[in-house]
Amino acid sequence: MSQKNYSLGQVGDFEIKQLRIFKAVVDNGGFSAAETELNISRSTVSIHISNLEARLNLTLCRRGRGGFALTQEGQVIYEMTNKLLDSLEQFRDVANEMSHNPAGELRIVVSDGISLDPRCRFPEMISRFCDLAPDMTLHSEVAAMANIERIVLNDEANVGLTPYHRRLDGLNYIPLYSDICRLYCSQTHPLLGLTDDELTDEMIDGLTAIQPGLKLHEEASQQLCAMSLKATAYFYETRLAMILSGKFIAFLPEAYAEPYVQSGQLKRLGGDDRFYTLGIAAITKKSAQPNRPTALFLNVIHELSGQSVS
Repeated sequence: MSQKNYSLGQVGDFEIKQLRIFKAVVDNGGFSAAETELNISRSTVSIHISNLEARLNLTLCRRGRGGFALTQEGQVIYEMTNKLLDSLEQFRDVANEMSHNPAGELRIVVSDGISLDPRCRFPEMISRFCDLAPDMTLHSEVAAMANIERIVLNDEANVGLTPYHRRLDGLNYIPLYSDICRLYCSQTHPLLGLTDDELTDEMIDGLTAIQPGLKLHEEASQQLCAMSLKATAYFYETRLAMILSGKFIAFLPEAYAEPYVQSGQLKRLGGDDRFYTLGIAAITKKSAQPNRPTALFLNVIHELSGQSVS
């Protein structure tokens, strides 16, 4: 596209919408991959990008058999778009800070099984927060621990509720509760008929076991290091289903597994020596001053948990 004697003029809401779509396409690596995030069809995405290119009088990307790729101009516009959208977000945060009745967005990312654990008190957190900020928009999603850390560090979420096997320097932690994780097999597993006295450590360690698929703290690693780890399942629901198949043994939080033990579907293995402790915490990115939505939610957490930041 020719840039001769071209002037962009005013940038309004419609152009900002197109730039957000352009950013989503680049972040997802193409038009098809961006459909789900944007919740619009690929053809509509394509129309928005074409209109943006016409508005800017620039070719932003190449698409075809060779795949999606940014042009040199597209790379510059992408970088400027990130700066523009970050500035708009900062403007909104500052305006909300000064508002008596705060508005804006709070993004929370939660690990498997935590949101409905009564020890977390997540429904109470949400209720209290909504009372304090009724105009706030809430977004919540579920992710694995390592992804939650990344999402919070990258400012894609304000708060994460997650187990932690480590403490990262860039994050603040508010401990919520601890889980005792014990070893289990199913009612269809060959070990079910053996008593605790008949079971030996060698027998247990020789069975096909499931690992969480992430780097564990020392206490957990010591429990798993001698076992025959031939399967991976991070989320408790998937891990439980694999245990119930009768082909695997695995560690689960005691509180999570207890209903299945009571119903006879699971049996605990290895006596009192087979366990490790797993802390659950609310995490936020370290910053000089959290924005108002984050600060409000952290105050709610402190109020309900009685814990301080560490």
